Amino acid sequence: MKRATPHPVVIVAFDGVQLLDVTGPAEVFSTANLHGARYEVRIASPDGTDVRTSSGVRIGADGGPGSLPARPGTLVVPGRSDWRRAVADPALTGLVAELVRRSRRVTSVCAGAFVLAETGVLDGRRAVTHWRLAAQLAAAYPLVRVEADPVFVQDGHVVTSAGVTSGIDLALSLVEEDHGPAVAREVARELVVFMARPGGQSQYSARLTPREAKHPVLRTVMDVIGADPRLTLDEVTRDAGVSGRRLARLFRSETGMTPGSTWNPSVSKPPRPSWRPGTTRWTPWPRSRASAPPRRCAACSSTP
Repeated sequence: MKRATPHPVVIVAFDGVQLLDVTGPAEVFSTANLHGARYEVRIASPDGTDVRTSSGVRIGADGGPGSLPARPGTLVVPGRSDWRRAVADPALTGLVAELVRRSRRVTSVCAGAFVLAETGVLDGRRAVTHWRLAAQLAAAYPLVRVEADPVFVQDGHVVTSAGVTSGIDLALSLVEEDHGPAVAREVARELVVFMARPGGQSQYSARLTPREAKHPVLRTVMDVIGADPRLTLDEVTRDAGVSGRRLARLFRSETGMTPGSTWNPSVSKPPRPSWRPGTTRWTPWPRSRASAPPRRCAACSSTP
């Protein structure tokens, strides 16, 4: 078996970062090393010191900007729920901007997309973040083409992922890209996770938004919607064995909401996103880069 080429991975860490945003991808890469990969994972903080995560757990940093590889293979930028504090930190955004320029592949987890957007690298690109933050990302950085549903999105050499645990999905897709589906599948089996998570983020937002239903028919319907939010109203009622009128009454009585406010049923099913055969990756749109220089968050400061 041919020995893999070393692949430097830099994961940025900072005070208030979400723990799983950092440790999820790190665990995937280190597990891949047990199956022939050679990822060299380094945790970097703006000043090279340890950081305290949002859960209070401390993470040891391997160093600061001066100790990092000249050309990282992969950059992972995690996030924090209070993203405004992250993008307002010049030491953090400066470090990330420098690593974006030097890295072959740039990625983010959850609210890390805001930090990437602050550097300008997402201008003109498709991107995703946690479903609760998608509207905020679109408002703060209008040049970013924000999508709310995908678990991760690739546009050129930049890959952004959704909320928290989707960093594991992201890292698995990178392992698959680097070493093929067999290695990625072994890593997924080792970590007891989906190699390709079924559905998008809306399966979680749709299932968790309304009050929990007690009626068995409605519970079945909510599970069906959660598994595939793109189902049409006809398909859902057929699977549940009820009429559309009966379903609407159940929704109102059990959740206080209508079917349309829980998910977006349609008469005809919209086209599904296409996939690259043999991968877990979305087919990217044509790569587009904005000519404008990096700008500050539109919602945070009026100063360019």
